[in-house]
Amino acid sequence: MPLYADVIIDISTEKLDRPFSYRVPEELKESVHEGAEVKVPFGAGNRERKGYVVGFSEKPAVDESRIKDILSVDESSVSAEAKLLSLASWMHRRYGSTMINSLQTVLPVKKKIKEKSFKNYCRNKGEAEIRAEIASLNPVRFAGRIRMLNALLIADVIPGDIAVSKFSLSPSVAQTLEKQGFIKVETTRQYRNPVAADFSLSSLRSIDLTDEQKLVVKGVKEELGKTDRRPCLIQGVTGSGKTEVYMELIRDVVSKGKQAIVLIPEIALTFQTLMRFYAVFGDRVSVIHSKLSPGERYDQYERALNGNIDIMIGPRSALFTPFKNTGLIVIDEEHETSYKSEKMPKYHAREVAEYIAAREGAGLVMGSATPSVESSYKARQGIYAYFKLENRFGNAVLPTVHIVDMRKELKSGNKSFLSRELSNAISERLIKGEQTMLFINRRGVAGFISCRSCGYVMKCPHCDVSMTEHADGRVVCHYCGHTIRKPEICPECGSRYISGFKAGTEAVEAGLKKMYPSARVIRMDADTTKEKDGHEKLLSLFADGKADIMVGTQMIVKGHDFPNVTLVGAIAADISLFSSDYHSPERTFDLLTQAAGRAGRGDRAGEVFIQTYDPEHYALKAAADQDYERFYKEEIIYRKLGDYPPLMHVLLLEFYSKDKQAGELRAGLMAERAKGREGIAVLGPAPAAISRIRDIYRTGLYFKSADIDKLTEIKDQAEALQAQFMEARSGPDVTLQFDFDPVENF
Repeated sequence: MPLYADVIIDISTEKLDRPFSYRVPEELKESVHEGAEVKVPFGAGNRERKGYVVGFSEKPAVDESRIKDILSVDESSVSAEAKLLSLASWMHRRYGSTMINSLQTVLPVKKKIKEKSFKNYCRNKGEAEIRAEIASLNPVRFAGRIRMLNALLIADVIPGDIAVSKFSLSPSVAQTLEKQGFIKVETTRQYRNPVAADFSLSSLRSIDLTDEQKLVVKGVKEELGKTDRRPCLIQGVTGSGKTEVYMELIRDVVSKGKQAIVLIPEIALTFQTLMRFYAVFGDRVSVIHSKLSPGERYDQYERALNGNIDIMIGPRSALFTPFKNTGLIVIDEEHETSYKSEKMPKYHAREVAEYIAAREGAGLVMGSATPSVESSYKARQGIYAYFKLENRFGNAVLPTVHIVDMRKELKSGNKSFLSRELSNAISERLIKGEQTMLFINRRGVAGFISCRSCGYVMKCPHCDVSMTEHADGRVVCHYCGHTIRKPEICPECGSRYISGFKAGTEAVEAGLKKMYPSARVIRMDADTTKEKDGHEKLLSLFADGKADIMVGTQMIVKGHDFPNVTLVGAIAADISLFSSDYHSPERTFDLLTQAAGRAGRGDRAGEVFIQTYDPEHYALKAAADQDYERFYKEEIIYRKLGDYPPLMHVLLLEFYSKDKQAGELRAGLMAERAKGREGIAVLGPAPAAISRIRDIYRTGLYFKSADIDKLTEIKDQAEALQAQFMEARSGPDVTLQFDFDPVENF
């Protein structure tokens, strides 16, 4: 009986966003399986295309005479688990992506990489036979063979690398000795291990919990043991030991033969988190993230698939680890916006984790010192189970926080980026041999370059954004990478008074080195961590006490634990406070609270300075007092007044086109079709905050509703209308993307 396969073609356009039927030839029936990568003829010219098998049937959906045969199967590709294919299908429907984009998201490892292996050469004959063979050989002609035979008289097993490096064993000599029966070659798979090669453990560490931590563990276990279990939210002050709670919960899951996934928001946190878990669980732990080599990523995928590890740690892509029996998903620092994908499908890891946990019968645990407003709201509604850790672990106490009014500093004649209070505090730490962390949420030297004579601001010719000055004299667009040399005179009026607003990490680093010439200063931002292991090298340097001051972007204040850090400074808290995004107060509160949590994690008290031009803002005052409840109560009022999540859902339709008018017309048409529908508010269309990037114009159209299903209907209708335009091929191309409850300004 003929067998037909449903194949998704590897072309990311809405027009082809459906499976196509292909006949499975008899000779390929054994190798074609769900998830297989295949080559198929496609289109009028029968051009060979790559595709993925997503299902089978014995009766095709179209006339059999129109169906073509699958040409071949790529057996080197990684076979997808049926569960991952099912997940891709759900994400495709939920977030409005093409199916191929969803498949590429849940299959982070697409290709099989050549396996690494090591050889052992084992003695296979007795000593007398080996000596007799040595005596029979010409020592000049067979010197290599004699060296290896003599080595076998000393050791029964010789590792392959030793045989090559010490005894100059060549492949031909090895083949001859194996053929003659003198050696037996044992080949063992060697997984590429992203854990540092010099990291070893003499014994595994036990988990010692405080009474407060034990109560939380007990409560979470009871909740996850219910048939109607809820996701669990743990709110714990910085330094309260949430990681120890996670590890105890994971140990319980692993003891039952299940696996756990631990999500962390930043690659910068990977090394420290991995080492803490490695100390408790040994080499049953691994990590996956974008900085690993293709071979390392492939091996971690294989280890998970084969059951060689129990715990996977990493950013949001770790959520798609192919464990066969997932028992627990942990989302640390669940408030972080990095859990939301910026590419299609624009999923939120928290929502996908809820779906996976419900489907797998697994537990979901989220933790943060500053839970997202959305998660906190769900906890108060009883949708999430809620637990709290109110005390810091050990002898550590919360730091003293000072809000510094930079308006007063300016009036008193201080034009430095450091207030007098913060400057004096840094000097004190240098004398005491303690460490300081200073952060500013902007890399580079200058936020923008402007002319003081005519007001001209240097903008990227391809994007509607100002360009950033770097220390080497370059001016760079951080959106498209366009780079030029800094002009000596203003291109607009010819004035020489053109310079940058010095507010970046490079400028702060340079200023610190001038102010404290004997201090060891290091900088950590996207520019200094580009290379593989860039984060680990800088963090290890700081942790080993080889630097006095670390200056960087927000990546330095998230989750790190440095006992010798007793001072943290926020250089310009207002940068994140006054963006046009409604999340800006929450982001600022989270960032400052997390930053404050880096100080005083050891036995010595910590101190934090928040420099601002708006010291009375509720987010800053709540952060200074580490008062989450106060912040939440005020913030939720503004969310209600503005009809923002979590009280309302938002759907953003993003239109991209090289033709500005074409995108606006398409957005206007979709807005007209939705107007008047009950329970749905339509906002726009309007140009995006950055209306052009890489010469592509961007237009946004927003819909608000308390009912997510109504917004999903809007999404479905927009997809159908977009497909009609794609089919007609009339007018300029317009690309459409969807973003539910966006966390970044468009």
